[in-house]
Amino acid sequence: MARVSLTMRWPVQALLALAAGLAQAASLAWPGSGQPLWWLQLASIAVLARLVRPGVHGAVPWQRGALIGGVFATAWLSGTFWWLFISMHTYGGLPAPLAVAAVLALAAFLGSYYAAVLGLFCRLAPVHQGGAALLFGALWLLAELARGIWWTGFPWGAGGYAHVDGPLAPLARYVGVYGLGAVAAALAMGVVQLRPADLRRWRLWALLLALAAVLAGVTVQRFCAVNLCHTPSQPQPPALSLELLQGNIPQDEKFQPGSGVPVALQWYAEALRNAKADLVVAPETAIPLLPQQLIPGYLEGLQQRYAQGPQAALVGIPLGDETLGYTNSVLGLAPATAAGQADPYRYDKHHLVPFGEFIPPFFKWFTAMMDIPLGDFNRGAVGQASFVWKGQRIAPNICYEDLFGEELGARFIDPAQAPTVFVNFSNIGWFGNSLAIDQHLHISRMRALEFERPMVRATNTGATAIIDHRGVVTHQLERHTRGVLRGEVQGRGLSANTGWAITPYAWWVARWGLWPLWALGGLALAAALWAQGARRARGG
Repeated sequence: MARVSLTMRWPVQALLALAAGLAQAASLAWPGSGQPLWWLQLASIAVLARLVRPGVHGAVPWQRGALIGGVFATAWLSGTFWWLFISMHTYGGLPAPLAVAAVLALAAFLGSYYAAVLGLFCRLAPVHQGGAALLFGALWLLAELARGIWWTGFPWGAGGYAHVDGPLAPLARYVGVYGLGAVAAALAMGVVQLRPADLRRWRLWALLLALAAVLAGVTVQRFCAVNLCHTPSQPQPPALSLELLQGNIPQDEKFQPGSGVPVALQWYAEALRNAKADLVVAPETAIPLLPQQLIPGYLEGLQQRYAQGPQAALVGIPLGDETLGYTNSVLGLAPATAAGQADPYRYDKHHLVPFGEFIPPFFKWFTAMMDIPLGDFNRGAVGQASFVWKGQRIAPNICYEDLFGEELGARFIDPAQAPTVFVNFSNIGWFGNSLAIDQHLHISRMRALEFERPMVRATNTGATAIIDHRGVVTHQLERHTRGVLRGEVQGRGLSANTGWAITPYAWWVARWGLWPLWALGGLALAAALWAQGARRARGG
């Protein structure tokens, strides 16, 4: 009878999973305001947890759990990165039905990880409430890790990003965005399993008080760390004055030689020549041509301008040639006497965008249908040197590289050489005036929380912003306008106790990557498998 009842409820379950998935997408950046809503993320995943939790009639069949998970994740992910349609159809010229199908196919493929782990959760179905919550959080963690790493990884829209402003945010300095998502999932399952009788049990209240005390302690500790409870043992370098350039070159003209290219070359050259700040930053491919394609003296003139000091610039530009290959790069312009600075400084993008910067095997037919500048770029190394300027170690990252905190964390293996400031160079113009801008801003804010380092963002259309080490946006330029954002950034790194301060997350991710999280998820899964075997041995 229980299975018949579940079958009869399937349309309702599917609708609830669909609605909850769309709510999770909205929690990452609410349409209209663009703000993350941590409580909505918890509510959405609680609905999912309610649909797959063990009930009075026993466990939900694993096949049903997998279907529920697949519907939820496909709705969540397609509702998160629907703006890929804009890049493929509006700017790439792909027919609208094919662009829609491509977005849904990607969402369904990535959603299969969540379908698999929810089917596994229902198959194991722990009897103990605490065990079910822990297993649910662990399996959610494994699905998020798989999505973020396998097939080059595309972890955009991970659930933890909704908590950049929430009460769980202090945990970011310990466990990162994936750990935040796992904690949120475990909490959601724990809450939906509560029954009225549980509220009369002292063990539950003791557990809740212990969890509240841990969170309060973490919050206080983070407050001390980010607000300098102790006087630094060494003098802090002065704040850097900044000018962040936002050219707002229309995406359909950006690489056109008769329109966007001459406008970009003229506007950025003028802004770079007239800048007054300590550091000037121009976004990804601000100069849209290779150096050998520029008019004679263009790049040399900019280099000469900054060789005289006392300023420096970081400029997005493609580099390379047909023989050596091409890179999506940042070029540093600074006085030749800059201490410890290679002349010129160069950063090459490591984590390339599938289809945009490299073409996966068997997909040339797909990219051939789109009118987007495509190519197979060379990859830069992980953990490249920082740009050293006026006492700061400035670490560039390009486009969605700030999505991969474990790769940014590789620069913290030596705390004395760790970055004091991150700078992101992006062009979100491919996705129009969409929520992609807000979502990417919150991704950068999460990196600031994890590493407690400021994140400076220079983009073509937005969000050009300055984010401090607390993950707070202190300055932001109006989007889709051409202009210069002026402000200051105070690098972070000095500490009274250790000399060079890094967060617990930065410490362990620099040494082991994400393997500790894989291990925690795997241990929880192994424990659940052992418990199930023990129940079967007892005839339960």
